[in-house]
Amino acid sequence: MIDLRSDTVTLPTPEMRLAIANATLGDAVIDVDPTLEKLEQRTAEILGKEAAVFMPSGSMTNQVAVRVHCDRGNEFICEADCHIYHYEQGAFAGLSGLVAKTIAGDQGVLRVEHLQGAINPTDDHHVRTELLCLENTHNRWGGRIAPQDDVVEACWWASGQGLKTHLDGARLWNAAIATGKSEAELCEPFDSVSVCFSKGLGAPVGSALAGEEKFVQAARRARKLFGGAMRQAGIVAAGSLHALESHRDRLSLDHDHAKMLGDAAESCSVFSIRGGDVHTNIVAIDIDPSWGDGNKLQKHLADQGIDCFAIGPQTIRLVTHLNVSAEQIETACRVLRDAGR
Repeated sequence: MIDLRSDTVTLPTPEMRLAIANATLGDAVIDVDPTLEKLEQRTAEILGKEAAVFMPSGSMTNQVAVRVHCDRGNEFICEADCHIYHYEQGAFAGLSGLVAKTIAGDQGVLRVEHLQGAINPTDDHHVRTELLCLENTHNRWGGRIAPQDDVVEACWWASGQGLKTHLDGARLWNAAIATGKSEAELCEPFDSVSVCFSKGLGAPVGSALAGEEKFVQAARRARKLFGGAMRQAGIVAAGSLHALESHRDRLSLDHDHAKMLGDAAESCSVFSIRGGDVHTNIVAIDIDPSWGDGNKLQKHLADQGIDCFAIGPQTIRLVTHLNVSAEQIETACRVLRDAGR
């Protein structure tokens, strides 16, 4: 099978396995794990933040961020299709007693025009609004990149309203490669940012949350509360560190492969690309009802050796990554074109 379900399915490269095997370890809970410490420091440096803390998953980094930024019983603003709202089991409510105010953006992008009037009055009747969360790249909108001018304006507006800002940057590495902007520049408007090592970068496990030193200290405490503190964590941090230093530049190849898949889909009148074009390594394909639905296309592709996910009644998602070769992408393109005839 050609596995295009997600970029989380990647397996460690031989070089990454060697780095893991040779990692210098310590107890990261009662002392210091040197490999983990090196990863956290390097991540903070790349993101342009004072400090960073490693966690098992992007869901945990996001949930720790909203918990630290918001007092219990208060709310944060997020885009209606964002990962924090759709794919994290409402953990902000279950774990931290928070409310999410969802606002539909423009293809996943929240602009100031969408945010006007979103802040609740400060009185005894309303939940208090404390945080703005954005996502870049946007998962459900096919890996779309938020225009940096819109990001800066939204964060500037939020700061003027007394809100903190958090970026779900699970695939920020892809946005940086695609735009030519540094990760630090993309993160600069935000008080905190979460990034993932186990997606396009290809590490087996791990994400990081970065921000000011005081914020990261509070995040470490919340990580412990959520059960995310790990002992010899360097054994997984080593894979993330190798990925961070060795796999960022190659993400452009995944983007090229995704564009090939997008072109193949667009050549069929019954298929269209959500948002109109492919930005990074995710291809969200909307299906004309005259052809069938997402489940039908998913099954058809599976029968031809292509694994993918249906992410809506009329939509499938294909994700390129380092374990998919150029020859496999060409095969997937042919299968897509044949399906749409």
